[in-house]
Amino acid sequence: MTRRVKIFGCGSIGNHLSHAARRMGWDVHACDIDSAALERMEHDIYPGRYGEWDEGIELHLNEDAPRGDFDLIFIGTPPQYHVDLALEALEEKPGAVVVEKPVCPPELRGADDLLARSEELGIPIFVGYDHVVGSATRLVEDHLRGGTLGTLRTLDVEFREHWEGIFSAHPWLNGPSDSYLGHWMLGGGASGEHSHAMNLWQHFAHVAGAGRIKEISADLKYETDGGGCYDFLCAMTVSTGSGLSGRVIQDVISRPARKRAHLQGTEGYIEWVCGYSGTSDAVIVHLPGEDPDLTIIDKSRPDDFIEEMKVLDAFLSDGRIPDGITLERGLDTMLVVAAAHRAEEERKRMVLDYTKGYGASSISPSLRA
Repeated sequence: MTRRVKIFGCGSIGNHLSHAARRMGWDVHACDIDSAALERMEHDIYPGRYGEWDEGIELHLNEDAPRGDFDLIFIGTPPQYHVDLALEALEEKPGAVVVEKPVCPPELRGADDLLARSEELGIPIFVGYDHVVGSATRLVEDHLRGGTLGTLRTLDVEFREHWEGIFSAHPWLNGPSDSYLGHWMLGGGASGEHSHAMNLWQHFAHVAGAGRIKEISADLKYETDGGGCYDFLCAMTVSTGSGLSGRVIQDVISRPARKRAHLQGTEGYIEWVCGYSGTSDAVIVHLPGEDPDLTIIDKSRPDDFIEEMKVLDAFLSDGRIPDGITLERGLDTMLVVAAAHRAEEERKRMVLDYTKGYGASSISPSLRA
């Protein structure tokens, strides 16, 4: 079925989303506040990545963009604009709104309002943590649900990747301080840009039945550069209410990149590996007394976004909610990120209280040493 989609933001992510939607055969309207961004998309970024410009993509300045009658509206702008644009998108009554990660900066301004309005209108909002809907993740889910590991005891996830690739994809930026990337309070830095790691930790914990993160301690290292301030390392130790513990490490300084999850159970371990090779991910299952079982999953970077589109298409077709990318999961991720920064500032372990919504009042120092 042909879908009609609108995408706000014509930077790197907007191009990825547009290409994936066109691969699905959908009608795409890409929008930006800057005519230069539209020019870059048509004449530079898109043909540079995918070989040629796709005339099936219609480009608009935001003020001239069509409104209404969209199946999906994507928000691919810098994070500080996500909540306001998502609220506006809800009023167009699309089938769903999809917000790129991170869903908002760590101050979580407007998060509760966005969640409430989505529920009031009955229009779901999803967050673009596409790794949790990928083929490698689904294979790990099957092992967890099938009892391959016995009981999950510890879980570690790390996304260590120098962000030079991001700036290569945005050559009009001179460095981190030129955008939100160099400002952790705007959703940048390692804590925001590589929050895929925290989100993936939370996802596997939910699949294993361990629930939400309850406590967190953190060690962050900050860099001040050109008027910006960002964390180049965000190392977190977390535990859920049921007692599952582990680590999440995110940085923007590692080369070559290392993106892995290690799930240790009573009966063995599983490794989830993103970028096992230049054209594949992998899942490694190692049980006591057996040789490791390696499954190679062929994948290119565009496939991440195409898999996300397939999940969204399934939702539009039959209402299957993709739990891993719901707004609540995305907000849970940013609440933990916010708690990590506070834990670093106060040098204390933090406790999360989800009954208080998404904001500063949901984070408090632990009474434990």
